[in-house]
Amino acid sequence: MVTPHTHGERQTMHTNPVIEMLGRRLRLAVLGGGPGSFIGAMHRAAARLDDRYEIVAGVLSSDPERSTTAAAALGIAPDRAYETADALFTGEAARTDGADVVAIMTPNDSHHSFAIAALRHGFDVICDKPITNTLAEAVDVLAMVEDTGLVFCLTHNYTGYPMVRQAQAMVADGMLGTIQLVQVEYVQGGKAGERDPDRDGDLPWRYDPVRGGPSLVLGDIGTHAHNLVRFVTGLEVTELAADVGHIVENRLIDDYAGALLRFDNGARGSFWVTQAAAGVENCLRLRVSGTKGTLEWMQEAPTQLAFKPLGAPAEIRTPNGPGTLASAKRASRIVAGHPEGFHEGFANIYADAAEVIAARRAGVEPDPLALVFPNAVDGVKGVAFVEAAIASSTNNGAWTTVN
Repeated sequence: MVTPHTHGERQTMHTNPVIEMLGRRLRLAVLGGGPGSFIGAMHRAAARLDDRYEIVAGVLSSDPERSTTAAAALGIAPDRAYETADALFTGEAARTDGADVVAIMTPNDSHHSFAIAALRHGFDVICDKPITNTLAEAVDVLAMVEDTGLVFCLTHNYTGYPMVRQAQAMVADGMLGTIQLVQVEYVQGGKAGERDPDRDGDLPWRYDPVRGGPSLVLGDIGTHAHNLVRFVTGLEVTELAADVGHIVENRLIDDYAGALLRFDNGARGSFWVTQAAAGVENCLRLRVSGTKGTLEWMQEAPTQLAFKPLGAPAEIRTPNGPGTLASAKRASRIVAGHPEGFHEGFANIYADAAEVIAARRAGVEPDPLALVFPNAVDGVKGVAFVEAAIASSTNNGAWTTVN
């Protein structure tokens, strides 16, 4: 993740820098996200929204028959509807019109092996979060990215929201002064009344600690909250004191995590995430306070960013409204007053990655404003945060260094 310049001309949505640089759209192969997958549909829609990719190949399911049927429904040619990821990598690498980019939206335990193999075969990679289940695997992916020089994009899609990018730009411009306090929460209720699966049967992958990772709530939404803090503030969590576990009786997976945070500039913070808050839908909320003022943003009202300067009236910033900075303008497709949210934020990540991938392939420098998407470094830091939180909680909430 690179903090961009915050001023400049708005890029219009009528131009397509990928086609300008390459003369064609990027060719995308997809792994996972087949029938019944919410996130798979989001990835495919995001790839198409700005017309910078065409989906040419895929493995949509671990079941070959379901995969073939799903690929046909997406218009993928039969000879490019592969049965396995290995077959896809080999087959597409051998074609003169083969895929440029591989998008990974499979269970978490496969992210490492698929990302490594894709990079080794010369594909740029777009991967769903978390990057891997373990820190060692995450570092391995980062090393491969650095060795190959290929682009790796991690889809923490909330960083694509216009007002999140506005908040980042305002912090970078010094409008908050020195950051002193940070509060972040990500509260869902989907698992409040959900019955856990039969422990003696086949576990859905999210409930399996081997496949889903050591902490469901931290891997699923905690990494989003952590990444949002880092993206907006530019700060790193250096130490934390955490409590991780479950609040639903007899549950084996984590559905709650809370932590006190210390940042590398001396700021203090609080973090809490849960998927068991009855009745809550998807409340991701951030408050950042500095010596000159405070910013507040909530995902359920994504087009409003509250700015509360010290000694002056509070302001509400909106996409394309007065005071909108270049990075936020770039992330907005329509005129002021029209809501944009989850789909568009996801698409901004894909669009920025496409521009950087195309620039690399064309041998030119990308627009600095395209460089803000989360990358392998962000993925490593997210997994390090998860491991530190689990270690702290295991040690009765002791202050623990984030590796």
